[in-house]
Amino acid sequence: MSKKISLNDPSSVFTTYDLGCSTALLCADFELLSVKKSDPRKALFVFRKQSGIEETANKYFADKLDVKARSYFDNLKALKNKLYGN
Repeated sequence: MSKKISLNDPSSVFTTYDLGCSTALLCADFELLSVKKSDPRKALFVFRKQSGIEETANKYFADKLDVKARSYFDNLKALKNKLYGN
């Protein structure tokens, strides 16, 4: 049984408001724990903090991360469904 993770504990979670970065993290097999939509204009994506997540996010922003195009599109579509679905 896995340990309960506090979504507000920075030592347990990695967060970003960036949809593209979140999609890339999903493509790299990082676990999305929650999407917090407290502001109607933006959402906070909360990931389980795992080894390599910050480096992967940094590679995304530096345009140095390679992902499969189809995987990226499928994960983007899934995230948008979470954001805009009922």
